[in-house]
Amino acid sequence: MNIIGPDYLVFGVDNVDDCVQYLIDYGLKLREQDQSGAFLEALDGTGVLVRVRHDPRLPAAMETANTLRETVYGVADEDTLQAIEAELRKDREVIRGEDGVLRAVDDMGFALGFQITQRRALELAGETSQAPYAAPARPINALGASNDIAALPRSLSHVVYFVPDQAKAEAFYLRLGFVCTDRFVDTGPFLRPAGTLDHHTLFLIQTPPFMKGIEHFTFHMGGPTEVMIAGTRFVEKGYESFWGPGRHQLGSNWFWYFNSPMGCHVEYDADMDQHDDSWSARVAAPGADNSQYFLFHHQQKWAPGGPPPKH
Repeated sequence: MNIIGPDYLVFGVDNVDDCVQYLIDYGLKLREQDQSGAFLEALDGTGVLVRVRHDPRLPAAMETANTLRETVYGVADEDTLQAIEAELRKDREVIRGEDGVLRAVDDMGFALGFQITQRRALELAGETSQAPYAAPARPINALGASNDIAALPRSLSHVVYFVPDQAKAEAFYLRLGFVCTDRFVDTGPFLRPAGTLDHHTLFLIQTPPFMKGIEHFTFHMGGPTEVMIAGTRFVEKGYESFWGPGRHQLGSNWFWYFNSPMGCHVEYDADMDQHDDSWSARVAAPGADNSQYFLFHHQQKWAPGGPPPKH
């Protein structure tokens, strides 16, 4: 099943205006808006749909405080949609909406959608770095960093769920062709669908039932410098850093997480590992030693001439 990854996420919230402004400041572009909500998108068209919590168009809310109402995956073609429908109809209701989205609910109660992907192909260079004795990665006199870098989210990368039964949750996605790329013992797997080489588009974390819901989502940036620039600009707009910046071990992606008014964390990431079917999943103990290679802490800008500012 040629599932590429999440095309968009749907939230039901009380504070629509705050969430829309947050996502604009994060770097998404407002594409559509009405009285009940808005759709905001990254450069490739993937994005986030925010609606008023009681909007009747939203899938049913979970029994927890979770505000994520639907994860809509992009797939390559109609054949994939039909294969997904045939598989899911074996044991649950499946509906094809007027918008062309195939809808069902997974074994943890998360509402899912599947559509032929609306991602736009982009012709954008990635970040480069120079290294001694390596061929030049940038032309002579080309700058590696600049205050003029737009540092805008390029594509919806992945979503992370808190689940009360990670083994059961994983088994459902394996039915749809996802594979485990790496695993934290007794915590959960990183899962990659067949239509992408990204290390993961879904990560499942074992938690008590009352925590069930979304932990965070993230968009890919053009490189680690863009993560740093976008995150710094976000902090300067008054948003609270939660974790980072740093670099993960499993997946190798650079990260910077922020608190959000949507009741979950929102991340910038860059330079995630890619894997094919020859990759063998690693198993690691959960915890700080295996979660990141290094972790920075944002502070105000500083130059030599005195001690760094204290928090």
